[in-house]
Amino acid sequence: MMTGPRKKKMYIAVDLLCVFAAAMPFIIMTIVFRPYQRGIYCDDESIRYPYKADTISHGMMAAVTISCSIIIITSGEAYLVYRKKLRSNSQFNQYVAALYKVVGTFLFGACVSQSLTDLAKFTIGRPRPNFMSVCAPKVCNGYMLEINCTGARRNVTESRLSFYSGHSSFGMYAMLFLALYVQARVVGKWARLLRPTIQFFLVAFAVYVGYTRVSDYKHHWSDVLVGLLQGALIAVLNVFYVSDFFKKRQPCCQDQENNESDELERKPSIQVPADMERSNHYYPGNV
Repeated sequence: MMTGPRKKKMYIAVDLLCVFAAAMPFIIMTIVFRPYQRGIYCDDESIRYPYKADTISHGMMAAVTISCSIIIITSGEAYLVYRKKLRSNSQFNQYVAALYKVVGTFLFGACVSQSLTDLAKFTIGRPRPNFMSVCAPKVCNGYMLEINCTGARRNVTESRLSFYSGHSSFGMYAMLFLALYVQARVVGKWARLLRPTIQFFLVAFAVYVGYTRVSDYKHHWSDVLVGLLQGALIAVLNVFYVSDFFKKRQPCCQDQENNESDELERKPSIQVPADMERSNHYYPGNV
């Protein structure tokens, strides 16, 4: 029979394996980096926009999402553990155990979202709005299944990954996940306006990222819309069906009191016969 510590290690190993499995499509697509070669119409105005630098770069996106996640999750779990409103069955440090659950859930959803996004990108191979500027073909007439691009090969490959927006899907997933986390964890009369204010700025950042992808000519508006919807869907499903954010729980002290009361109720009591009970008490009706 498996002991407690070994069972905990097995659970952690299974969690890590699930996160790695969810990230496999994303990892494979990134390594292969070969999208579907879709033919183009040379007179298609939707792919003739100029090349522009990213308003929200990958580095800035990662910095904002990671910093917001660290600040909100670490402070939220620390507050709940300190106030004894959150308790784990683990015999390890309560705060570390609480962080493990939240961070693990967040990473699992992020891997699922990114894998779904890359599956669509590399399978569909839709040209970006700036495709012709990046490709810079020598000759292009009518419909061309294979086009001779003179631009940098990696940039040309990247310009075939328009549908759907990875910035939008990941940004909406991360920010909506944190917004729902705040909804579940930040409770109290003092948070009546603080909670929706934090949620507004989180979701507003994700929507703004989507806007910039259109104005930077990196994605069509439909790419951004689908990315936002996919990120929101994964965040909602992950929070309500994977995490325990909205699970009703009792404070640890109250749990101990309930356990003690249950033990008292389970203790055997002395059963007194009915005739003995009547002989030891005075009943006015028997006078």
